[in-house]
Amino acid sequence: MIIAAIRSGTDPAAPLPPAAFHRWLEDPIYCPKCEATYILVLGYDDAISRHFANDSRRHLQMLRKAVMLGHSTDHRISHFETNGVVVTSHATPKPPPTPNPAATLTAPPLTNRIQ
Repeated sequence: MIIAAIRSGTDPAAPLPPAAFHRWLEDPIYCPKCEATYILVLGYDDAISRHFANDSRRHLQMLRKAVMLGHSTDHRISHFETNGVVVTSHATPKPPPTPNPAATLTAPPLTNRIQ
């Protein structure tokens, strides 16, 4: 079972966990120190399993810890994923810098001086 936590208001930075259908869980993870909210997504078959509450406990603990540690980096990482052993973070790529427009040379203002 793989669970992904995606920050609300952002798109996934990596492919979603492998599954035919995905289910978005109703209980998000909140950062206790700020307003960051992460929505949880996993495969439909894992989500409707009878033992989901017990099987997902370790996954959710690891994701909560990753979100709390992400507070120190100002939540720049918008996509976490765990399989219960390790948490993988997927950062959104930085947009390329926009080039500054070329400076145009301007002539000094003309003065109407009569001599």
